[in-house]
Amino acid sequence: MQQLINFFIRKRHFLLFCLLVLLGLYFTFQSRSYHSGKYLSAANGLSGTLLSWTSGIGEYFDLKAQNELLQQENSQLREAVGNVDSVYRRQAMRSSLFADVDYIPAKVIDNNYSRTKNYLTLKGGERDGVQSGMGVVSPNGILGIIDKTSEGYATVLSILNTQSSINAKLTKSNHFGTLQWDTRDPNVVQLIDVQRLAPLAIGDSIVTGGRSTIFPAGIPIGSIESYELDQSGNYYVVQIRLFNDMTSLGPAYVIRIADAPEIQELEASIPNEE
Repeated sequence: MQQLINFFIRKRHFLLFCLLVLLGLYFTFQSRSYHSGKYLSAANGLSGTLLSWTSGIGEYFDLKAQNELLQQENSQLREAVGNVDSVYRRQAMRSSLFADVDYIPAKVIDNNYSRTKNYLTLKGGERDGVQSGMGVVSPNGILGIIDKTSEGYATVLSILNTQSSINAKLTKSNHFGTLQWDTRDPNVVQLIDVQRLAPLAIGDSIVTGGRSTIFPAGIPIGSIESYELDQSGNYYVVQIRLFNDMTSLGPAYVIRIADAPEIQELEASIPNEE
């Protein structure tokens, strides 16, 4: 306490000076509009700077919402590219039987890849238009097929599932095969039943074949890593290095084909007889 008293005694002249300055400024602003305006202008400038700073912080924390918006825009761009493609590549569209395709933005929130029957979980469900049997892709390639849905979520039968079987083809020759997984490597799948007459080369691309109502033709899958004839000697087993890193997934799109229910209903009515 004594030290505090000694401080005020030592600094009494300086403290008195500061008090007089503050009083002078107060009466000046009260009596002169010019000085008052200057003060308000400075205050407004400071407020603007603070608002700009806080707005920047808000924008930083709003990145999630912006990312979702960009994903929606990306989905719309995919649809636009699909529409252009339908004009300039009509033959490819005729082979896939449908052209009215749109992409529902979603997000992978759970990902299994170390089992023999792996599934993904998506944030995106029935209220978004997601239904069982729809194809799922990422920006780099296919992921799997919708298995079950709830109001806001869906499970996906991953391509890394021994029950998965997807039609695919070689981009250079249009030879078809069936995409399966042998459980060895989460980033390598197998294209089987490829005719031995098919011209193959390391690095050639593999895409969806379009012979179903799940995936349109031409969606990227991966590239040829190696190949060999099967035991019969009539077909190749082709090792495909996926374009996706199946151990690290994020944004996804669910493919909605407008004519799919009608086609599926018609196909289901055909007797399964030889």
